[in-house]
Amino acid sequence: MTTTKGEISKFIEKYYLHFNAAALVDAAKGYEEQLNSGAKMLVSLAGAMSTAELGKIFAEMIRQDKVQIVSCTGANLEEDIMNLVAHSHYKRVPNYRDLTPQDEWNLLEKGLNRVTDTCIPEEEAFRRIQEHIVKIWKDAEAKGERYLPHEYMYKLLLSGVLEEYYEIDIKDSWMYAAAEKNLPIVCPGWEDSTMGNIFASYVLKGELKASTMKSGIEYMTFLADWYTDHSENGIGFFQIGGGIAGDFPICVVPMLYQDMERTETPFWSYFCQISDSTTSYGSYSGAVPNEKITWGKLDINTPKFIIESDATIVAPLIFAYLLDM
Repeated sequence: MTTTKGEISKFIEKYYLHFNAAALVDAAKGYEEQLNSGAKMLVSLAGAMSTAELGKIFAEMIRQDKVQIVSCTGANLEEDIMNLVAHSHYKRVPNYRDLTPQDEWNLLEKGLNRVTDTCIPEEEAFRRIQEHIVKIWKDAEAKGERYLPHEYMYKLLLSGVLEEYYEIDIKDSWMYAAAEKNLPIVCPGWEDSTMGNIFASYVLKGELKASTMKSGIEYMTFLADWYTDHSENGIGFFQIGGGIAGDFPICVVPMLYQDMERTETPFWSYFCQISDSTTSYGSYSGAVPNEKITWGKLDINTPKFIIESDATIVAPLIFAYLLDM
């Protein structure tokens, strides 16, 4: 299939020729080759990529079937929706490096929770969602139903109860795009997110049962079944940042191969990580991809890329290339 690349793609092909710039182009082309060969792709989102508004381009990746499953932190799961309903109330702090402890305290007292240069407004973001998600949790429990964290978020978005609060174009919300497609999501460690903390508080108060929320083990078994059912032509792994969003899903392959003794399980067919974590002693996020061979995650011949740079700069450029921009 012949495609015409747009100006952004032509620019990076012409000028991104060496070092991390060349790795970016190589990784983008490798990702494209995976999709063209019929392989599927997992994208993992660490950090605060939703607050960085990656949804503006990642939503289009989802709509155009450039990603088939997502692994993300609880923060990324909820913060895309927070941006959707409270965008005008966010406060940017471009001089965040100069803030004193008193400055930080002043932000707290104003209900502004800082993520680098951006403050999330507690009342308009957290509490606005809480009002509606708690009702969905309690309704499920009353019916004896249990769901995974992202499934509750999909119910929230598709119910329409948040529409009156929308402050950005809905096409810029990657979670809404995912909900429309019922895209598979794995959200390990969801409990440490704001909504996870809120759910735990209702359990502590005796208003909800912990079992109403499906667990991380159930996410792993869900992923194992999904991987088994969709790996015929390969599944690639595109990792944005480090942490549990990447560590959790990549382990499904050695689990199936070694612990389940399904020795026909294929390795991940592509691997790329965008990371600003330097290689260091014992750091998984900073480990070079070849280390994953020893853990039975990647094959000797798996195409491997690491781009040591800021994901907020790199990811949109790679996605733009894949979208022929």
